[in-house]
Amino acid sequence: MTKKQKKRILRIVLAIGTPISLFFVPWLLVWAWILPLPNTVQEQLDEAIGHGFDGIIVYVDQAGKPPKYFTAGWHNRELKIPAKPQALFKIASISKLYDAAAVTKLVSDGRLSLDKTIADYLPQITGIIDNSDKITLRMMIQHRSGIPNFTDAPNFWAAPTKSFKESLSLIQGKPANFKPGEDYEYCNTNYLLINKIMDDVLGYDNFQYIQKEILLPLNLNNTFSSLSEVDIDNVMSGYHVGYPYDLKEDEHGMLATAENVGIFLRALNEGSFFNKREKEIYTSIYEYEHSGWVPGYQSFAKYYKDIDATVVQFYSTTDPKLYNWNLSEIINSRIKKIIKN
Repeated sequence: MTKKQKKRILRIVLAIGTPISLFFVPWLLVWAWILPLPNTVQEQLDEAIGHGFDGIIVYVDQAGKPPKYFTAGWHNRELKIPAKPQALFKIASISKLYDAAAVTKLVSDGRLSLDKTIADYLPQITGIIDNSDKITLRMMIQHRSGIPNFTDAPNFWAAPTKSFKESLSLIQGKPANFKPGEDYEYCNTNYLLINKIMDDVLGYDNFQYIQKEILLPLNLNNTFSSLSEVDIDNVMSGYHVGYPYDLKEDEHGMLATAENVGIFLRALNEGSFFNKREKEIYTSIYEYEHSGWVPGYQSFAKYYKDIDATVVQFYSTTDPKLYNWNLSEIINSRIKKIIKN
């Protein structure tokens, strides 16, 4: 089967889902919630595989204890390769934490201003986005811009855009969802624009800046900007319910190991790669944990202050109606309870 034919199947699956998943999964959520809590994280992961996930990786870094790695299921289902703790995973919107940290450093250095607008930084696109002379960098970082979300375009995930211009064209002519600063709506277009602004100000790809200022100081050698930088065999396979093919070769941005994400997240929460001014700026503009979703990949990076633990959870199975997302959140909460106990 050709790649074009596979994409057509994926568009259909993403659009309509499957009758089986619609009927059975809500009961599975209830069942996953009421089951007795296992004694160990590993037992919980093994149980989660029984709920329908193909592969899971969990990294736990609790203060005063050595980091722990847990896996269950498959790294590659077709080849029957067991899940690997050091596999690369598509971290999707977790990458926004890295973007926000990079913006913080550029603001601190005076190279960016949180109060300048899209019109100031990208005057060439003012005719495409409503209120471009009023939407500030701060509003975009905080998802308070009102700009339509380009990834909400029909069939986007079955045939993702490949360039800034192509992505922006998906919202051309669309009115603002609300006036700048007057509401909140999570929007990937905000970070599409932020990355373009950083590229223009730096004069080179902003991921190079992230490498220099964040990744290298933390010795994060297993964090990458795209599939083009990695050995594909090291990437965990991803699956979407109702679609029979492995999704790991689809390009969806940053990849990292659970360990690398965990180290970054703890450093972010502790502020160890920020100076005092940078710490204040970051705290004023963005959050300290995140999750991510692209077809085949669900990721969660959380810091639990009450137990001083950083926990990163990767799930390699998604579904059309996001039942697996709800299921993974139930599993995440149970893992936290196990760690706390």
